[in-house]
Amino acid sequence: MGKDKTKNQKTSRLKANQLAEETFGSVPHSFVFHRGKIGKNVGQLVMDMRCVMQPFTAESLKVRKRNVLKDFANVAGPLGVTHFAIFTKTTNSVNLRLARIPKGPTLHFRVSKYALIKDVVSSLKKHRMHEQQFTHHPLLVLNNFGVEGMHVKLMATMFQNMFPSINVHKVNLNNIKRCVLLNYDPASQEIEFRHYSIKVVPVGMSKGVKKLMQERFPNMSKFEDISELLLKGANLSESEAELDGEHNITELPQAYAGRGNMTSQQSAVRLTEIGPRMTLQLVKIVEGLGEGKVMYHSIVSKSEEELQAILKRRETRLKEKAARRKKQEENIALKRENRDAHKKKSLEGIKKKKLAEGGSDDSEVEDPGTQERSNAAAQVSSDDEEEYYRQAVGENPDEDMFPAKRKRDPSKSPGPFKKRKMSTGRGAHMGGSDGKRQGSKPFAKSEFGGKGSGFKKMGEEGGKFGGNRRGGGGKSKNSTLD
Repeated sequence: MGKDKTKNQKTSRLKANQLAEETFGSVPHSFVFHRGKIGKNVGQLVMDMRCVMQPFTAESLKVRKRNVLKDFANVAGPLGVTHFAIFTKTTNSVNLRLARIPKGPTLHFRVSKYALIKDVVSSLKKHRMHEQQFTHHPLLVLNNFGVEGMHVKLMATMFQNMFPSINVHKVNLNNIKRCVLLNYDPASQEIEFRHYSIKVVPVGMSKGVKKLMQERFPNMSKFEDISELLLKGANLSESEAELDGEHNITELPQAYAGRGNMTSQQSAVRLTEIGPRMTLQLVKIVEGLGEGKVMYHSIVSKSEEELQAILKRRETRLKEKAARRKKQEENIALKRENRDAHKKKSLEGIKKKKLAEGGSDDSEVEDPGTQERSNAAAQVSSDDEEEYYRQAVGENPDEDMFPAKRKRDPSKSPGPFKKRKMSTGRGAHMGGSDGKRQGSKPFAKSEFGGKGSGFKKMGEEGGKFGGNRRGGGGKSKNSTLD
């Protein structure tokens, strides 16, 4: 048997889980989805964008036609979602909306160009894309976003808050496997979106030595001595002979995954694009979540007077809406009061009517006269049947032939109905004078008072209906019925 966990192990695991929950809850999360009909290519672009935002995004988010933006906003709060990336498609262009939850703002972009992950990867001779890259969030790099302008600063802030922040002094370099680059062009006012995979290789040694360190031995059949491989680096392909320079060589503060990447050693950082690509152009910025005041518009420009008029119209609509809401609440309260008053008045009228009739004003007490009347009616019905029997037969019936009808107790449910079985003993058949069976119809032509009714002469032996023996058509004694 294995040893039980000690108290220190349990405490440390509990603290680690609590720290992980706090860390996971403090980073931004996102929903990437589409609205309306978008087509196959834009649908794949949505899935590629989810790969970029991993692991802090909903990878398998299901979107239905009847879902509206309010549905996503309602579930965003409990799940800790902070941003929406919404793709739409029109006849002219593909659009992207980036929204901050819950109160905005919302940035509207036009996607001028885009390329999917499969398109980018298929164009490369060597691609570096594996599952371990998506276990950590990417590194965000913003370029040329220091231009003056409120809309530029707002775009930079929106992009920065969509990805988790990095503490330079505590970050683990092995967790940085991807990079998202956003480059803003002030002349065309377009944003280039790129997604790269990061690879770090040591420098300061020949390509042949690097080849040996990677455990991939080259073909040395044309060499006379191994020094030719170490010094010249011959017989290497163009893709392996990548040029490094000052633009990508740096000194590592930590040991990085890979052979030769040691602390305080020179290494080259290489980027391999894995997609998707997008060229974005800002159209407008709205103050709220999908609606509200337009803070910036790249196409339509309005004067200060027009903006003030729009603001006044918006305030008027809000006041009218509040007045309608208040009036509706007052009408609901008035209807509720009228309904309660009518109900009270009706109950008082019912009580007065009962008192006038001499009854009790307690509605819960059952009227004793009701049970007496029902018992009397059952007794009258039983008396009628007895009188009819006397006139037809000429004798008084037995006591158990016409029992009085009893009133059922409503609190007790009736039991299951039991069928009476015909006895198979002697005298279980309706016989004639010879006492033989008459087939499968023992009661054929047995109308009340007819020839086959079993009453030869009333008053004779066995002529009582309902006694121990019921008379038959002849002298047979087998015509009894249980």
